Amino acid sequence: MHYEVYVDSLFLVNFVMNLYLLMLVDGSTLGTATPGRLLAGAAMGGICCLLPFSWTAPAAVRLALGAAVGTVGMLVIAFPVKTFRMFLKLLEKLLLYSFCLGGGVLFLIRSFPQARSFLGKGAGIMGAGGILYLFLVRTRRKDIQSDPLCRAVLARGTSTVAVEAMVDTGNSLIEPISGKPVCVVDREVLEKLGYEGGTEGGEKLGYRAIPYHSIGKKRGILEGYLLPHLQIQRDGIRKDFQDVYIAAGPEGVSADYSAGTGSIKMIVNPMLLTEDKGAARRQNARRYDNKSGNTGKTTVQDDPQG
Repeated sequence: MHYEVYVDSLFLVNFVMNLYLLMLVDGSTLGTATPGRLLAGAAMGGICCLLPFSWTAPAAVRLALGAAVGTVGMLVIAFPVKTFRMFLKLLEKLLLYSFCLGGGVLFLIRSFPQARSFLGKGAGIMGAGGILYLFLVRTRRKDIQSDPLCRAVLARGTSTVAVEAMVDTGNSLIEPISGKPVCVVDREVLEKLGYEGGTEGGEKLGYRAIPYHSIGKKRGILEGYLLPHLQIQRDGIRKDFQDVYIAAGPEGVSADYSAGTGSIKMIVNPMLLTEDKGAARRQNARRYDNKSGNTGKTTVQDDPQG
């Protein structure tokens, strides 16, 4: 039997479907991939799908080798894989979404015989994949909310503190001048990082006043600082952040949250994990975002509800 294979169409379909998969994996973990890396990873998968046609060997061997090289290549290129455990977690997510996306496309083809001629073509496969991608994005968000626990490593100079943390959608705090998200920590975390008592020119080192609202208290001010380095770890996957605002109030975080036998010492603002990378770079460039600037008084005065 003779088949005609159009290389450009085969590459395009695989590139688009791989891109869907990689974006799903990225969104369901910690968002460690950049748009450029996602595109490069999807292109790698598209190229590897052509490998079985480039040499002679048993069909099963060619297909298996092409799939293995493509899968490993996509993950290594798209994500900054630092540990083997991280690779296995990404692989698990990729296989899960591959099963859902591939199975979903086959289900649509078999469920709608009248549209089979269209869904069996490249444009139909990519369109059906796009619809399933949007559906899985909603499912992915629910999955993240159901497992909010993580581990955070905070570093400032020679001081490093590792704590149990939780991503909480109830934390919508932002630093009003830069618009950057704020994470809430126990006061003892600030003390271990050396912020408590630190002064420069008679004023607290890098102090920020963070206005907030909460149930039972109309408004208040949290004591905040610009943390040089933060690493979030979950399921073997790590993501690093630079210049992140942290704040603490008069009450401890651990009084209201617990994780197993340990206490939660940090509430991660979900906007930190999902904020647009381009916007983050623009925010970091603002002149107010520096480690020694004291904008506390200005912040309070500019707060329209202060």
